[in-house]
Amino acid sequence: MSKEQTTPESPAPLLEEEQEADLGRLSYRQLVWRKFRKSRLAVIGGVILVTFYTLAIFAEFFAPYDYQHDNVRLQYVPPQGVHFFGEDGFHIVPFLYGLKQTKNPESGELTYVADRSKTYPVHLFHHGDKYRFFGLISTDIHLIGSEGPFYLIGTDRMGRDIISRIIYGGRVSLTVGLVGVFLSIILGSILGTVSGYWGGLTDILMQRFIELLSSFPTIPLWMALAAALPSNWSGIQVYMGITVILSLLSWGGLARQVRGKVLATREQDYVLAARAAGASHWYILMRHLLPTAYSHIIVIATLSIPGMILGETALSFLGLGIRPPLTSWGVLLEEAQRVTVVLNSPWLLIPSLPVVLVVVAYNFVGDALRDAADPYAS
Repeated sequence: MSKEQTTPESPAPLLEEEQEADLGRLSYRQLVWRKFRKSRLAVIGGVILVTFYTLAIFAEFFAPYDYQHDNVRLQYVPPQGVHFFGEDGFHIVPFLYGLKQTKNPESGELTYVADRSKTYPVHLFHHGDKYRFFGLISTDIHLIGSEGPFYLIGTDRMGRDIISRIIYGGRVSLTVGLVGVFLSIILGSILGTVSGYWGGLTDILMQRFIELLSSFPTIPLWMALAAALPSNWSGIQVYMGITVILSLLSWGGLARQVRGKVLATREQDYVLAARAAGASHWYILMRHLLPTAYSHIIVIATLSIPGMILGETALSFLGLGIRPPLTSWGVLLEEAQRVTVVLNSPWLLIPSLPVVLVVVAYNFVGDALRDAADPYAS
C-alpha cells in the first residue's frame, strides 16, 4: 500500500528540479521575457502599442486620405457605415452609400444622410492621394479606400477625414513620448548616478534643484514655457521645442531613483576593487554603477511615456502645443472644446480613444516590466 501511495507523488519533486535546472540555464533577458509574457494584460498592451506604432510609421499607406485633404462641401459628415446588403441583395464586395445634404428643421444646419441611389464599392490597395513613401518612393496606393466619400468615422469642420488625421496625429503624439523620455533618461540616469556616487555638496545642490523643479505646478509651467516659444517657429520647431520642454521637466524623478540605487551599490566590493585598481570615476560610473539600474530605468521609462503623451495632448488641446499644419491627437481634440460642437458632432471625441488605449497599454506593459525586472522573485 505504501508503494502505491508514494508512486504518484514522486514525479512532482522531479518536475520542480527540472524546471529549476531549466531556469538556471536561461540568461537574465530570457528570464525577464519568460516572466513578462505570463501577464496577459501586458501582452495585450504590447500588441496595442505595436499596432499603433505600425500605423504611425506607415501612416501614408494606412490612412485613406492625406491629413490635409479637405472638402468644405462635406463639413461635419457623420460616420459612414460599410454594407454588404443593399436593395438589390448581397454584395461580395462591401460598399458605402453616397451622401445627400438635408437641412435640420430645428437648428437650420446642414446634415447628411445616406443616398441609397448611389453605391461606392470599398477596395483594398486603393489609388488615392499621392505621397512619397518614406520620402523616397512616389506612389498613391492606400490600404483601403473608395471612389466616393469614404469617411468611416466622419469629418471635421473643414471636411477632413478624422480617421486619417488620427493615424497621422499618432505619428506626432507617440514620438513625443519616445523622444521626450529618451532625453529625460539621459539626463536622469547620468545626473542621478553622479549625485549618488560623489555625494556631498554635489548631491545636495542637485537634490535641491530637483526639488525646485518639482515644486512648480506641472500644467501651468508647461503652458508658460510653451507659450514662450516664438510664434514664427515652424511646426517641426514647435514639435522639438515641446519635446525638449517635457523632457527637461520630467528627469528629476528618475534621477532620484537612480541615485538611490547608486547609494546602495557604491560601497560594494566590486566597486571598491575597481577604485583600488586605479579605475577612473567615469569608468566606475558607466561600467559598474549605472548598469545596476538598467532594469529600473527601463521600467520608469515605460511608465513615463504615457505622461509625456498626456502632456503633449493637454498642451495641444489648450492651443499651446503642436501648431498647424502638423496634427496630433491633442490638436484633434481641440476642435471638440465647444459643447455645441460635441452635441451636434459627437464623433469629434473619437480621437480621445487612441489616447486612452495607448496610455492604458503602456501602464500594463510598465507594470509587467516592473515585476519581470526581478525574475527570481516569486
